[in-house]
Amino acid sequence: MEKVTLVLGASVNPDRYANRAIKSLRRHGHPVYALGIKEGTVDDVMIKTGIPEFKDVDTVTLYLSVKNQQQYYDYIFSLKPKRIIYNPGAENEELSAMAAERKIENLEACTLVMLATGQY
Repeated sequence: MEKVTLVLGASVNPDRYANRAIKSLRRHGHPVYALGIKEGTVDDVMIKTGIPEFKDVDTVTLYLSVKNQQQYYDYIFSLKPKRIIYNPGAENEELSAMAAERKIENLEACTLVMLATGQY
């Protein structure tokens, strides 16, 4: 089943896990939006900056530290995702609690592992 996914903390650098996640999500057939601090392209996915309007987001997968996530709280909730994945290093108790209050599923997991094992 396709899950529209926003990769928050996207990068054109192929050594970054966010970059690898974009590629893996696309290989697995998931539509991907990407948001980063610099515009660019990863395969067929354009990395946007700012606060773009994305529609029908099922999953937000985080590749940002806690301090860099805070500016996106309202934005994340405006997308009304069904779940948020906190990749290693992105775990955030404050955001998790706020998401849980809104009935958004919280997963401390690795998007790449979830895709590789069929758990996505």
